[in-house]
Amino acid sequence: MKRLATKQCTIAEALSFTGIGVHNGQPSSLIIQPAEPNSGYSICRKFEDGRVSDVYPLIHDRVARTYLCTAVDLGDSGTISMIEHVVSALSGLGIDNAMLVVDGPECPVLDGSASVYVDAIVEAGVAIQPAEKKFIKIKRSILVRSNDAFAALEPYNGRAFDVEIDFENDVIGRQRMIFDWTPARYAEDISKARTFGFLRDAKILRQAGYALGSSLENSIAVDEDKIMNPGELRFEDEFVRHKLLDAVGDLALAGMPIYGKFRSYKGGHGLNALVLNGLFASEQNYDIVDASDLPLEFDALEDVPVGLTAQGYIRSVG
Repeated sequence: MKRLATKQCTIAEALSFTGIGVHNGQPSSLIIQPAEPNSGYSICRKFEDGRVSDVYPLIHDRVARTYLCTAVDLGDSGTISMIEHVVSALSGLGIDNAMLVVDGPECPVLDGSASVYVDAIVEAGVAIQPAEKKFIKIKRSILVRSNDAFAALEPYNGRAFDVEIDFENDVIGRQRMIFDWTPARYAEDISKARTFGFLRDAKILRQAGYALGSSLENSIAVDEDKIMNPGELRFEDEFVRHKLLDAVGDLALAGMPIYGKFRSYKGGHGLNALVLNGLFASEQNYDIVDASDLPLEFDALEDVPVGLTAQGYIRSVG
């Protein structure tokens, strides 16, 4: 294990990704650009006529919609949805500052996981910045509920996730994953897990304008007691791992990485957003602390293995 780097970092060069939107079914592209120290994550939209919107911070109070994905509000420039996978990759790898430029109203779904982003970022490398890395340290527990579902943030000496799902379906059933974060563990155990859905819901969703770009190439399709995708799952419990991937992305909208434990049961984007609202409802719930004051350690980013999933989606623009 290696001591946590106490300096902030951004990506070493701009990276461009192309694909389709899983919901609108339209071509979509995304550029991740390096960003200045202390800028966090930000986003802007590029339009067909070449215009580019104002740049907005990717933070919790810009969340506009949480049905099926997380969408953020860009004022007069509309919304951008499906931001959770790319932000999950950035946060999961410990990247502090980056700007997203999205061509269209939806980020590309790629293969339905975050591994394409992870592989590209790791291969490109990071740039260490002079500013001190900071964390949001949880001081008091926050709990939000919806019937029997809940999401919680709790004090904890580390950065941990405890996510449990429970579906009345024999293929998925009840799954739980407890995950102590490091960049290498995120890349290996979380980033590869794909999004999923049920065939019984497909017709209704498409009539409502969702899942128009969903396919077996970017989603796990569950039909009653079987999986429709060819081949095997990437993990036996890939479903809960993807929910954890989403949580990493949604919680990154805190503006800084959270030093504490996140727990959820039957959770999702809506509860993830609500627990952040609860966190920031009172300054007594948290402290902003320097990385050098925390006993957190993780594997170096250089130790993260690079896979091959980025091929066909990504090209360097740096």
